[in-house]
Amino acid sequence: MRRCFIAFVRNAAFASILCVALPQAARATGTEPAVSPQADPAPCAAAAAADDADKTIAVCGTLIDNEKTPRTERIKALIARAGAYERKDQIDRAIGDYDTVLRLDPALADIFNIRGELWRKKGDRPRALQDFAAAIKLNPDHAAAKGNYKSLAQELERLGAQMAVADKPSFNCATAKRPVEKAICANPELANLDREIDGVNIMVVREAASVSRRAARELRREQDEFINRRNASFGKPDYDLRKAMKARLDYLLAIESH
Repeated sequence: MRRCFIAFVRNAAFASILCVALPQAARATGTEPAVSPQADPAPCAAAAAADDADKTIAVCGTLIDNEKTPRTERIKALIARAGAYERKDQIDRAIGDYDTVLRLDPALADIFNIRGELWRKKGDRPRALQDFAAAIKLNPDHAAAKGNYKSLAQELERLGAQMAVADKPSFNCATAKRPVEKAICANPELANLDREIDGVNIMVVREAASVSRRAARELRREQDEFINRRNASFGKPDYDLRKAMKARLDYLLAIESH
């Protein structure tokens, strides 16, 4: 059915009839399926801006499911909902939304990097490394992706090396003479800590040497002081060997991450 509106122009000679078809939804009958109303991205954007995770998931989900939502708005809504899922620690759902985003637009370096961080959080290092590499390929100057790739590659390198020498310290236990060294050899946890401290120290010294020899010398001096202090303090009532070793490792890891 069409409803016609008469539109008169000032000059009567040009009077005409303008027939306008009613919207499909307005004339749908009980036997005709109604079409979804025009998508409105405003509620989704507002919920995301307010950092309301539950509302973002709800209203952005409506926008995502609306068949009339333009592709660009659907991508924005998916990214907003993925962020809300992440804040609620629903990592698998967040990754699922980022998967859809990248199917709609596989050229988004930021999304590859974000999804890589989520894979890393889940413990899936190979997928994380792959996503960081994809982000860098799309944008060679992507600082966050480059930093993530570097730190994860170093982590994988350490893990690979550690598997071959599990429960063994950085020194030869067969020739160990100091009481502290014998204690480390006798305790797998301390042995692994010692080996990891040594491995990270080598990496940070090597990295520092590529920039400044003076900085590298300073790091070597700090490591020597730590070992001397460890040797001299071991056995004293107020000295906690494990705590001291853990603190040293955390310090070195902080340097490595920068």
